[in-house]
Amino acid sequence: MSTRPAFCAIDFGTSNSAVAVPDAAGAMQLVELEPGQRTMPTAVFYFAEGRHDADGPPRAFGRAAVAAYVEGHDGRLMRSMKSILGSSLIEQTTDVGGGRGAKYADIVSGYLKRLRRLAGEPGRAVLGRPVFFVDGEPERDAAAQAQLEACARAVGFAEVHFQYEPIAAAFDFERQARHEQLVLVADIGGGTSDFSIVRVGPERMSRLERRDDILASHGVHIAGTDFDRHIELAGLLPEFGYRATGPSGREVPSGIYFDLATWHLINTCYAPLRVAEWRGMKSWFGDVRHHARLMTVLEERLGHELAARAEGAKIAISGGADTTVDLGHVEPGLVLPLSERLAVDALRADLDRIISTAHETVALAGLRADDIDALYFTGGSTGLRLLVDGMAAGFPRAARVSGDRFASVATGLGLHARRLFA
Repeated sequence: MSTRPAFCAIDFGTSNSAVAVPDAAGAMQLVELEPGQRTMPTAVFYFAEGRHDADGPPRAFGRAAVAAYVEGHDGRLMRSMKSILGSSLIEQTTDVGGGRGAKYADIVSGYLKRLRRLAGEPGRAVLGRPVFFVDGEPERDAAAQAQLEACARAVGFAEVHFQYEPIAAAFDFERQARHEQLVLVADIGGGTSDFSIVRVGPERMSRLERRDDILASHGVHIAGTDFDRHIELAGLLPEFGYRATGPSGREVPSGIYFDLATWHLINTCYAPLRVAEWRGMKSWFGDVRHHARLMTVLEERLGHELAARAEGAKIAISGGADTTVDLGHVEPGLVLPLSERLAVDALRADLDRIISTAHETVALAGLRADDIDALYFTGGSTGLRLLVDGMAAGFPRAARVSGDRFASVATGLGLHARRLFA
């Protein structure tokens, strides 16, 4: 960029991130974070080899980070970093390969530093945040925002403000509103499902203070990464011994499978003592092929790739079709069928909880479903037809509008930042 922007807006997402900055005319535009891409996966790959430079240890970000992992470089891939906020893990150090360690706070800061640099190193920022970083624990929720703010200030932001992500999405929707409406914004991303009921309209767009227009906000810590985990547990991991019964009639312990299906816990499965323990548990398995597959995953560190195959399967069935999952990287010729029915059964409890949260948001506003004029869907997980159709069924009078699943929040945060700083 030719001039340094005074401010920016950052959508630091669980799965993907985006940044908006003012252009020469003062309008907000999304930054090209990677060639031809306005969003970037929230991912960092730490290389086991290479020297530190002024920016820190050798790393790759976004799609390059995922590619480094897929290509088999020695190191560690970090994803779902946002899920660490509000937990004690933030100050802990984790192994990133090559005998190196990194604090989780520094991992988050390093990614934010990358975003700030791509934005032109502005000094002020609006950051999006979910309605709840942590469900039902206000102290941990407040701590999560404080931790994110500390990370942002550590990389050079002198002034940091926050805006709820679903409210930012409402600001994006408002640009197309031709008259006053009550909109229920459903922002369903990788880590949280957030809802806000916002009064929008052409005459309200220029107001900086919109508190009176926010009738209710609510959320639940269930979203895309939970969908991936349930699909992996239900559709993939039974072929690795999950919930299997051995010759003695005992069920194979399930802890290792839950960790394998949870991104930020996968690396804990590779601890030498844990691998050795499971190597000695072959007699627990009624089908020795299950044990062999599990050991291949643990010894060759294929857990993240297995989770990625589950995510890909979720995307494949999102439109309502059955699919197959190729696991030839674990065992030659291993291909598993995944039906939409199995996915529905695996996700039903989560989908029902998310839809229930939407209706709870309406009730918190003192409204009925028929009072809602529009449903505005944003966030990567709104590509799941089962979820969108199920939610829309509960609001038959509301218009169904889909925003940019990956950029609506960043666009709305940019609009808020312009009103706040310009």
